[in-house]
Amino acid sequence: MNNLVIMRVFSEAYYMLETQKTIREIAKIFKVSKSTVHKDLHERLYYCDKELYKKIDEIMTYHKEIRHIRGGQSTKLKYLNNS
Repeated sequence: MNNLVIMRVFSEAYYMLETQKTIREIAKIFKVSKSTVHKDLHERLYYCDKELYKKIDEIMTYHKEIRHIRGGQSTKLKYLNNS
């Protein structure tokens, strides 16, 4: 793996640990696609640092579990603002 990619993977991982942000939010901050962030944190990080991967995986699992709630809140706000 390229050194720049490894640095990006660790930067994204530590940022997620500190802020608990979602993949979409991290993608906007690092100016890469959601797919890139997901691949970085779900595949590449595993080969770089397995302990850090476990921590990130817990956060990503939590985000996955509550995504239906966030989606509902988003839709509710959208229609309240359009009224």
